[in-house]
Parts: sequence; C-alpha cells; structure tokens
Amino acid sequence: MTAKLINGNEVAQLIREELKQEVTQIKEKYNVTPGLVTILVGENPASISYVTAKQKTSKDLGFYSIQDNQPQDITEEQLLNLIDKYNKDPKIHGILVQLPLPKHINETKVLYAIDPKKDVDGFHPVNVGKLMIGEADFLPCTPAGIQQLLIRSGAKIDGAEVVVVGRSNIVGKPITNILLQKQKGANATVTICHTGTKDMAFHTKRADILIVAAGKPKAVTADMVKEGVIVIDVGVNRIGMTPEGKAKLCGDVDFDGVKEKASAITPVPGGVGPMTITMLMMNTVKAAKLHAGVK
Repeated sequence: MTAKLINGNEVAQLIREELKQEVTQIKEKYNVTPGLVTILVGENPASISYVTAKQKTSKDLGFYSIQDNQPQDITEEQLLNLIDKYNKDPKIHGILVQLPLPKHINETKVLYAIDPKKDVDGFHPVNVGKLMIGEADFLPCTPAGIQQLLIRSGAKIDGAEVVVVGRSNIVGKPITNILLQKQKGANATVTICHTGTKDMAFHTKRADILIVAAGKPKAVTADMVKEGVIVIDVGVNRIGMTPEGKAKLCGDVDFDGVKEKASAITPVPGGVGPMTITMLMMNTVKAAKLHAGVK
C-alpha cells in the first residue's frame, strides 16, 4: 500500500474559491466588505513573509486590507492603543498581530487586548473557552485547517480513534477539543500524547487518524503506526540545504517509511501549511458576517 497524498494546496484553493463567492454575496446583499488588519512590529524576515502572504490572499479574495507596520521600538502601551483603535474601527472585522513580538512587549497582554469578536486567530481566552464548550465563533487556524483536510479527503472522523502527538496551545490542545465535540466533522475518541507519555508507540499504533505536531523531525516512524492509518503531519523542520541553496524541509513524520503503511498522508511542504492562511480568511469572513448579523 502506498498512501494517497492529501494535497493542502488543492484543498486550500478550493476553499478560497468558495470564500471569494461568499465575499461577493455579502458585499451585494449586506453592503459589508470583510476587513482585516495585520500588525507587524519590527523587520523579522519570516514575519514579513507571513504577513505579505496574508495580505496578498486577503486582497485576492476582495477584502478591505490594511498592513500596519510598526517600528521595533514601539512601546507596549502604543501597541495596545493601536489595537484599541482597530477594535473600535467598524470597517475592520479581523485583527492579527504577527508573532513573535520584541522582548519588551508582553505577547499575552497584546493577544488579550484584541476584541474576541475580531480575534480571527482564535487565541483569545474567550474564544478558547467557547471552543471548549462547543460554541466557538472562531477556530484556531491550523487546527481548523487540519479538520478541513480530514473532512474534504473523505476521512471517517465520527467514532474514529484519533491520536494527537503534541500538546501546544496552537495545535495539540485545540485540535483535540475540536475533534471530540459532538458535532459534524468530529465526534472522535481523542488521545493526546506528549513528552511525558511513557509508551508513545502503544498509543500511535491504535490510531485510525494520527495528527503529529511534535516539533521534532521524523519523530513518528513506520513501526509506530498501523496499516491504513490517516496521517496529518503538522511539523516543518529544516534539515539542510539543497545544491541550489534552498532549505530542505521535512515533517515530524518519517514520510518515506510511513507512506507505505498509511492509507492517506499529508506531504511537507504542501500539506497543512497552505491551510492556515486560508482558515484565517474563513474566520475573517465569519467575523464580517457576525458583525452584519448574518447567520
């Protein structure tokens, strides 16, 4: 058996086409244009790349977009005041502050300052709490992307044994909460593994669906999975350079070994990665609809 590839680029493009139509509809019917601001502090090259991609996508979808660049030495108070300005701006429905922030700024305080109704990253404790009780307005973007990849690749999630490797607040904990809800596209039995798990392979071998966000290259190998498993690899690790000078990437799963046993697997790159920005756009459209009173 060689696994079917779950192509994140294709799924992301499909969702973006759906969003483009939705944006046109709410513009025409409710006179509302989804508005997104991305706030960038400093000149971190990776952060510049991320916000550039987010802005390009939002403009392609027909959003009202603002890229707000701030100097590295902006004070915490100035940044909080800036967020407050966008909280009060009726044309802005989504606020994203690109992390990491300079060390003199408390990231938690900044994230908590965003209006939960404009928190399109889904990190505000109000939105985390609503996710816990099954009433989320916005799902965190990477976990939401994982769920969409599973749904749109035809995975049977209802009743499945799902094992999540990694317990971060960004991926592991939220995807666990998403997939255990008694809802469509969920209702799974979810086990979460981490650095304190005594026998990782005992759990991973039981998985019908295995989601790996361990932060370690090739942490899951072929001998740790069962035949027919569906594997979602969230990891992106640099493991050297190509002769052309490009970074060599690999996931948290030993792709070459595991693909011979899995029924479906995400590649790295081109799997989960493209979904994250797409889910940010989906959340922004949802925020605009909530603002307009559209269900």
